Amino acid sequence: MGYIFYSRYIEKQFGISQEKTPSETINDGVDYVPLSLNKNMLIHLLNIAGLGPILGAIQGILFGPVAFILIPLGCIFMGAVHDYFSGMLSVRNNGAQITELIKKYLGNFAYKFFIIAVSVMLLLLAGVFVYTAGDLIAQRFYGQSDFSLNNPVIISIYIIIALYYIIATLFPIDKIIGRFYPALALLLIIGSGLLVIGFFVNGVNVQNIDFNHINVHPRLLHILPMFFMTVSCGLLSGFHSTQATIISRTLQKENHGRYVFYGMMCVESLIAMIWAMAAMHVYSLNIVPNNLVGTVNVINSIADVFVAPYLTFVITLAVVILPITSGDTALRGLRMILAETFKLPQKKIINRLLIIIPIAVAIVLIICWAKSNEDSFFVVWRYFNFVNQLIAIPTFLYAGIYLYQKKKNFFVALLPGIFYIFITTFFILNSEIGFNIEYSLSKSISLIFTLLISVLIFIKIKKIKC
Repeated sequence: MGYIFYSRYIEKQFGISQEKTPSETINDGVDYVPLSLNKNMLIHLLNIAGLGPILGAIQGILFGPVAFILIPLGCIFMGAVHDYFSGMLSVRNNGAQITELIKKYLGNFAYKFFIIAVSVMLLLLAGVFVYTAGDLIAQRFYGQSDFSLNNPVIISIYIIIALYYIIATLFPIDKIIGRFYPALALLLIIGSGLLVIGFFVNGVNVQNIDFNHINVHPRLLHILPMFFMTVSCGLLSGFHSTQATIISRTLQKENHGRYVFYGMMCVESLIAMIWAMAAMHVYSLNIVPNNLVGTVNVINSIADVFVAPYLTFVITLAVVILPITSGDTALRGLRMILAETFKLPQKKIINRLLIIIPIAVAIVLIICWAKSNEDSFFVVWRYFNFVNQLIAIPTFLYAGIYLYQKKKNFFVALLPGIFYIFITTFFILNSEIGFNIEYSLSKSISLIFTLLISVLIFIKIKKIKC
């Protein structure tokens, strides 16, 4: 219902035109290539659906069935709005990446800060996804239990995934991504569909919502801010702004944007809720050891419980492709951002190599550090979650400025942005990876900070000439 009605309202606020899109006006045969609506929808779904909608869901459902309220509401009013404006404003600005849009609407100071934040986030994501995809493949298909760099099987799998990342990043978008991603996206949808069938065939234990005890997290984590940092993909993810700007260069018509950007975020949210329900049932069976609760290992338990043994490989493949197909487009997005920053045209492959080689070296270093011990990986993952949500904020702000200039309802973008200023500030103040300040004090400081920033935002907006 949110997609049917609210997406049309958001599209009306944006105001689509019949002008030619960058895929036709620029068309360089590498990144600017016209693709069909169906291809763009499936490619974008696979780009944004990393492990987030699955791993985030099996962690988020630990807060209780309130997740089934917060995920769809967050998607409709925040996540899908974020994705739509990040994609469509890029279309309106010749396929500009998020950093260039920040420079245009928010100024040089914000641009300098967020070009570092976005680049770090994409590097961390690519490194983490080589790590997680490699370990999933090694465990499920090769029966490995030693995931250290001393294991030659692990090293071989990592190298193969990393080489694929580089090849997919270098090649024109229609050669690999445009050709294979639609089929892989259908595999993801089929895998989630098998779980739904399993709900009806095997039954599913659904916990009722008790508004007197909304939060039932076993580690007593608070919904504010932790839920909104944990369930990123499916609710709101700043990473999506780097992926929507990839598709902005392949969109054929502006009226396709509602289906691609808003619609596919809704599909991802639905996938997240399916996995959350599956995890809720598996947790109720007490078959997952306490030390594995909320980890990727729960995925195997879910597949074994809900899917026939001869079909569990479909679930495994659907899960394995997610980090791989988001990791390579993370690098593609980073290449495009750096190319825009350093004014390097990407038609020649040598210019693409000049960017991708240093990136590849950085990813190797991240993986080596993350594999040095288990704590290192969790530190990387937590910092990624923080930066991921942090970079969602500027998209809301520049979308709000755009809407104000057009004399439209700018609150649809500004209010989610202000909310996430509070959430990210609260998290970094209270978290162990941040300032580790006591919970109540962190909340108070965050509220005051958010109020002050909100006042400054509205002052800045009122000074803008329409």
